[in-house]
Amino acid sequence: MTQPATMASIIVPTYNQARYLTACLDSIWFQDHPDLDVVVVNDGSTDDTAQVLAAFVRAVAGDQASYASRYDAENNRIERVQHPRYPQAGRRLRILTHETNRGLAAALNTGFQAASGPYCTYVPSDDCLLPSMISEMAAVLEDGADFVYADMAIVDDAGHWVRRFALPDYSFSRCFADWYLCGVAKLYKTALHQRFGWYDESLLAHDHELFLRFAEAGAVFRHIPRVLMYVRDHARREVDIHAPTNWNRLLEESKALVLRARAHQADLPSSR
Repeated sequence: MTQPATMASIIVPTYNQARYLTACLDSIWFQDHPDLDVVVVNDGSTDDTAQVLAAFVRAVAGDQASYASRYDAENNRIERVQHPRYPQAGRRLRILTHETNRGLAAALNTGFQAASGPYCTYVPSDDCLLPSMISEMAAVLEDGADFVYADMAIVDDAGHWVRRFALPDYSFSRCFADWYLCGVAKLYKTALHQRFGWYDESLLAHDHELFLRFAEAGAVFRHIPRVLMYVRDHARREVDIHAPTNWNRLLEESKALVLRARAHQADLPSSR
């Protein structure tokens, strides 16, 4: 299959996750999709995030790698091929900075409003993509979908698999009216933002609400039943959105959005 060449913008919002950030960026940079616009939004981090980003920029520009390619028996020497460690073509990196922490939804809006590609997604800075994620999803968008999502592997801090998260094939009822069951490993058409707006910065369930907005307006969703993303489980790290007060608020917002989806479904002609 010929890979789609449409540029994909990947937004990486990050706040105090320096320990995971390089692995996340590596997984993006080594995607087999040929044209990527990577926008990192440092949302007022107070850890070593700025230094990690500076080191990544230096590594992309200058790091070298090599591999054994031929045994020269006459001289009893193994010849090696030297090459840049990081792919150089078809990659663009921009780093945007909030001087103070403004929250994930605001960081996402900063990143997506700077996106250049017709396709876009965001990747939390503690997660990692499998190498074919963007190319596989871009092919589905090229085939007529507006939004595509895939299964995930839930991993712990050490990268050990906790479980496979297999999502349902798309239906409005299953993915929005039962519970929010899409949208973590995803790629969608950037034009959806121009049509339906941005992330609601008043919500913790901002992605749930935005993607529900897309679905209510008739966007075409499709599912890839393959694991294409490693999502880190922070069940033992009760910080940020996983702190009990935020987690409870997130669940309450999600429950309200499920009820909104059910009301929307009840109003559809086919539901009567």
